[in-house]
Amino acid sequence: MTVRGVTKSAVALTAMAAALGGGAAQADTLRDALTRAYATNPTLTGARANLQAIDENVPIARAGGLPNVSTNASYSSFVQRSVNSFAAPKKALVAGANATMPVYQGGAVRNAIKAADARVMAGRADLQTTELNVFASTVAAYMDVIRDTAIVDLNGGNVKVLETNLQASKDRFEVGDLTRTDVAQSQARLELARSQLQAAQAQLDASRQNYLEVVGKFPDALEPPPPLPALPATTEEAVDVAMTDNPALASAKEAAKAADFDIGTAQAQRLPKLEGFAEGQYIDYRGTLGDGITGTTFRQHDKTATIGLRGTLPIYQGGEPGARVRQAKARKSQALENLTATERGVIADTRVAYSRYEASLGVIKSSEVAVSANELALEGSKAEQGVGTRNLLDVLNAEQELLNSRSTLVTARRDAYVAGFTLLAAMGHAGAKDLGLDGGSLYDPVVNYKRARGNFFDWDSRDRPKPIATSTRGEPSVSAVVPAEKVTVPQK
Repeated sequence: MTVRGVTKSAVALTAMAAALGGGAAQADTLRDALTRAYATNPTLTGARANLQAIDENVPIARAGGLPNVSTNASYSSFVQRSVNSFAAPKKALVAGANATMPVYQGGAVRNAIKAADARVMAGRADLQTTELNVFASTVAAYMDVIRDTAIVDLNGGNVKVLETNLQASKDRFEVGDLTRTDVAQSQARLELARSQLQAAQAQLDASRQNYLEVVGKFPDALEPPPPLPALPATTEEAVDVAMTDNPALASAKEAAKAADFDIGTAQAQRLPKLEGFAEGQYIDYRGTLGDGITGTTFRQHDKTATIGLRGTLPIYQGGEPGARVRQAKARKSQALENLTATERGVIADTRVAYSRYEASLGVIKSSEVAVSANELALEGSKAEQGVGTRNLLDVLNAEQELLNSRSTLVTARRDAYVAGFTLLAAMGHAGAKDLGLDGGSLYDPVVNYKRARGNFFDWDSRDRPKPIATSTRGEPSVSAVVPAEKVTVPQK
């Protein structure tokens, strides 16, 4: 696969990381957030439990081809006997045992097991998809907090500058250097900046709350994220990788395979079936057999045993087998259409993520130029105001333009990182193993599958379920954890 030069990607993404946040002692890293989400996010832990339930379909299907053994016992008291039954007993204790062993089921069990195995593979792919989605949400939440923190800082700095401007305008008005209109313009722009700061703070609070929902804790000071790996050079190369490695597509393929086996299971309902059987019975008449006949002794105990083969050949079942076959084929058709729909979705997601990544890099480049230009424009406007060729409104507008361009740059750097990670996820390359989250043991779905498949015991059970994901109910309200300097709105 051809990829971008490492230097180009690394420079762009390193600059992105550096601009979106600064390091701090005991700060959270993106790796910390991903590791915590991997261990405690309820969407992900719930998906693992669902896969464990899917694993159990294999032994359930296999049970149809294994022996079935049962016992029975009864005690009867015949309170009213036929007048013509002279030897009929008054009481009977009956105990028996039955065993059956399927010999031929028309392929139903074999196909059911294969379908269950295919659905296990689909379930594993679904779990990978959930993992990718949770990680993408974590990265987005992480970068949102960094972006919004930077925007709050920018707006807070703008408020302080405008407070200074307003005071300077008042001072110059007192000496007759500016008019009341200039003071009013400064006052209006300051109030607008204060409202923008409040809106930015509200957005930061929302982003922190979203981070809490995804990761399970409020963010501390967040460090810049590491650079993303080199990405494909073209959209089509990214699509080619996604067609091979995207787990959603793998899941749809396995679901279509399972639907094939379901057809075989349905067709087996029309075929002959053969089973071996063994039956045994013990009867104790409790000394009441033939008690109405004198001079004759009857055995009060009886034992019987039978073994044999039993075959059935369906002739007519009310049309149910044909309906089940048609139903299975229709669901196979649905699975094929779902495969096509999934493929379309993967292609679209990959192309959109690639396009957004490219566009964001372009916005970053343009915004960096705009910031530099606006810094020069603001400096020049202030100088020209000093000599009388510019008015105060020109300076205020230059300050607002600089703030807007800096906010656009911060947002573009966030968008580029999120789009790049989303592209990795669409390609199937943003899972726990890909990210090297090896600080703890990674979840292995094969362990539970082997346990389930090799279990033949009717009375085996699991421990009572307990929640794995952490609750956020005990976390303080979002406004209570924002640092004081982030929430203090400058007063008049």
